[in-house]
Amino acid sequence: MCFSATASFIAGGALGSVGAVTLKKARTSARVPIAAVPLFFGIQQLIEGLLWLSLGQPRLEAAATMGFLLFSHVFWPTYLPYAVWREETGPRRKRALGMFVWFGAAVSLYLLYYVLRGPISSTLMGHGIAYEVPLPNLAVIPGAYVLAACGSCFVSSHKYIRVFGMALVASLAITYAYYDHAFASVWCFFAAILSLIIFIHLRQKPLA
Repeated sequence: MCFSATASFIAGGALGSVGAVTLKKARTSARVPIAAVPLFFGIQQLIEGLLWLSLGQPRLEAAATMGFLLFSHVFWPTYLPYAVWREETGPRRKRALGMFVWFGAAVSLYLLYYVLRGPISSTLMGHGIAYEVPLPNLAVIPGAYVLAACGSCFVSSHKYIRVFGMALVASLAITYAYYDHAFASVWCFFAAILSLIIFIHLRQKPLA
């Protein structure tokens, strides 16, 4: 599989279009956050497309690297559980999802500190981009990130949100096995494409 500027721009443009459609299908304000997931992934892919083109241009490269990492490391651990929480109607599940939101916010703040402290970098490696953030070498950090970003999907009462969560975890395993040299870049690309599942979810009638 070849990841490139073209792939990122195509994915970004397609997801932006899908995101516009899913937002129209939201119908209620509680569904807007989950409906916006494909749109935000589209923006992230467009940023990475710019990064592919900016490698070797220090200022643009630094800005695009920061933009991508703010999405990948900081935005998703909080936003995804928040979106799932807003969509939920069952009291028990909603309380549990509220804990995921707070946990995700803690993970995001922790990672934000290291992203802003730097130094951060991005390097073209084969058919992917390797991002470097000077995080402590603690095994708990990746686990906390995955739990925050994906765990809420499994708590949801909505079938296709749970499917989305399972697809995210499966794509994580594939990325780790075959593209660990550019893990953040490739997993985010897979996750972006998988966010099309949200379109299927929003075809369902909202629960009362």
